[in-house]
Amino acid sequence: MFTFQEFSDFIESLTPTIRETVGKYIGKVHVDYKADDSPVTLADKEIERYIVSRIENRFPDSVIVGEESGTHPAASTSPADGPLIEWIVDPIDGTKSFIHSVPLFATLIGVMVNGEAVYGAIYNPLLNDLVVGDNTVTLWNGTPTQMRPCESLSQATLLTTDILDVDKHRNIHDFMALSQQCRLLRTWGDAYGYFLLATGRGDIMVDPIMSRWDLAALIPVIRGAGGVITDYYGGNPATGDSIVACGPALHRDVIEALNR
Repeated sequence: MFTFQEFSDFIESLTPTIRETVGKYIGKVHVDYKADDSPVTLADKEIERYIVSRIENRFPDSVIVGEESGTHPAASTSPADGPLIEWIVDPIDGTKSFIHSVPLFATLIGVMVNGEAVYGAIYNPLLNDLVVGDNTVTLWNGTPTQMRPCESLSQATLLTTDILDVDKHRNIHDFMALSQQCRLLRTWGDAYGYFLLATGRGDIMVDPIMSRWDLAALIPVIRGAGGVITDYYGGNPATGDSIVACGPALHRDVIEALNR
């Protein structure tokens, strides 16, 4: 198994090409739609192909799961009793923002070992900001970062990606009641919302529906920044389909408010 330093160095080596690819397409994006009606662009596909090829070359014992291309078996045969190492890749999390040239999108890359999220990276190519975490520490452009102290909901900035998704998948009345207890509600969403939490510029992030490639990278980043991250009901986020992330002083109150 490789170290967090090796992971961080590898992710940093990917960022120039990711940034260059985004720059090539931003503002002139052709959009296709997948079977679930979610958008996909040539940039999503090109960035994922690049990341997958680099992982296969550098970490051949790993399985790779990409949002756009599916599962890639390990390029070399690992010992039968060795750990299952999976790289989970979302080339552009926040494609709708990317389509509109709004910089609230990011590349997400997570590493899971035997089903547990151990390393994660959020890279915002337009801002050239990189956050990496290992559940113990989170680094923002190489410098340790922490969630800001927030002791009560009345002081908190609550973030979500799309309020309509809350209405579709959870209890919108409970969510709006939570928002009324908070100081501020904003839809600074997708990966950027978790980036804001990890760098001390937001307090609570709620996403009512998530895919595996959405959440794998976020878990080590939020935990490394001193936060708590669970599913909508307080359970294991790695096996759930939703996310609640916030500081430890707020988590119980948030979960109770969302599930009255």
